[in-house]
Amino acid sequence: MKKWILIVIASTILLASGFFLYVYQTSRAPVKDMKAYAEERARAEAKLTKIDEFYLYNGTETHYVIVGENKSGEKLAVWIPEKKGKKIVEKKMADGISKQDAIAKLNQEENPQKIMGVRLGMEKDLPLWEISYLDEQSNLNYYYIHFDTGKWWRKIENL
Repeated sequence: MKKWILIVIASTILLASGFFLYVYQTSRAPVKDMKAYAEERARAEAKLTKIDEFYLYNGTETHYVIVGENKSGEKLAVWIPEKKGKKIVEKKMADGISKQDAIAKLNQEENPQKIMGVRLGMEKDLPLWEISYLDEQSNLNYYYIHFDTGKWWRKIENL
């Protein structure tokens, strides 16, 4: 009897695990497709030979951002609009501020308790860093910094 109970419990756990794995893979499929599309355009149009990072930015328009290297070893950021007819924007990472510098700028001006994410994005043809963080009251906040100049652009507070 104990053997049958163990078999039923093990089978239930195995089926539930399989179901959750299937749901997870199915929900991640659109992001994988977006990443593949962005990598393809970055390799073809910006001539990237190595892909290091992928960011998905949903602002007024959706942009995919690829950070990688070209054949001469220069590290580039490539902003790829979701709409297929629009042109990409390329910038050398050395010509903008780094992720660490953007976080340091946030820490100078605000008092984040926990940084939730840092990603490159594009608003109104302006390359920027978007930093999401929690403040002392655990409110979600967004802080935007110009990629080119490192200057504050805007913030969204207390969500």
